[in-house]
Amino acid sequence: MNWNQIEGNWEQFKGKVQTQWGKLTNDDIDVIKGNRRQLAGRLQERYGKAEDEAEREIDDWLSRH
Repeated sequence: MNWNQIEGNWEQFKGKVQTQWGKLTNDDIDVIKGNRRQLAGRLQERYGKAEDEAEREIDDWLSRH
């Protein structure tokens, strides 16, 4: 699966994203709206991750879905 599919079907993936990253609030999920850069930024904010670490986590998550 690629990120375009996630973005296009964001409503279906919101729950999976929130399950994976429980510190993301409903407001975070609404702001992200399937935008990968927004997701990476929110992961950096909520978890104190470096940009490359957040991107790596997103890639890992994406490869499993």
